[in-house]
Amino acid sequence: MNRQIKNTTPYPFSWSAQIELGYQWINNRTVPTLRRHHGPLRVQKHLYPEGPEVCQHILLHPPGGIAGGDALNMHISAGRNTSVQITNPGATRWYHSSHPSYQNTKLYIEDNATLEWLPQESIFFSGCRAYLDTIVELGINSKFITWDIFALGRPGSNEFFTQGEIRQRFQIRFQQQLLWSERMKFLGNSLLLHSPVGLAGNPIAGTLLATGTVSAKILEVCRNLPIEGYGGITQLPIGLVVARFLGQETESARHWFIALWEILRPELIGRSVCFPRIWNT
Repeated sequence: MNRQIKNTTPYPFSWSAQIELGYQWINNRTVPTLRRHHGPLRVQKHLYPEGPEVCQHILLHPPGGIAGGDALNMHISAGRNTSVQITNPGATRWYHSSHPSYQNTKLYIEDNATLEWLPQESIFFSGCRAYLDTIVELGINSKFITWDIFALGRPGSNEFFTQGEIRQRFQIRFQQQLLWSERMKFLGNSLLLHSPVGLAGNPIAGTLLATGTVSAKILEVCRNLPIEGYGGITQLPIGLVVARFLGQETESARHWFIALWEILRPELIGRSVCFPRIWNT
């Protein structure tokens, strides 16, 4: 985590933004010990709404949208025994462009540490060219919860994803062993957007991932939660809980994932739910 941040923007009128955050366990408190940034990526002051053990940060990208050629690079390291929660204040918008845009995220969760990576939704405008890559490195007894909600086009404005390209890779590794790997590719107006084996005409999709194992009773409670759309949740034998959502509204996905989080957080992390205040603004 001692790399010098440099501007790597490939196009003269685009922005490169990079941020590195590190946390350490000091005197029974999760303390931010590294904050290095370049370009328009920042965090607000560190918050402790649950007490000194859990540090909460609000990750800000002031432009609010990602244009052609922009590149966001995020490196987060939760040190041994720390508990970190990171969210953001609003949706990330990927704009129409002839140039590709990038988001690269690397999350390191050391032994006995906890990281909750809870971003709000991504909105992919028709005609965008978005490439997203996320790598999560787990330590021994580390805990991780995240979700990813994406909207294709802006159906409320009668704009559908008729052109452009989205490519996404998400990997979780444990001690150099690949635990989870998923790739997604959507092309504008492709058959996959409408096929029953794809999105079946739903512009909103999402995935929730949580490390750990829950009981059949807890899974049943999760499966009985009300949902406006289609959803399912599974406990994988590799120690990973996976939930999927398809629907018509981002609010529906967010409400369902938060309801799942309310149940899973006490079971997998051992903490009751404390909602980030930014979600209410």
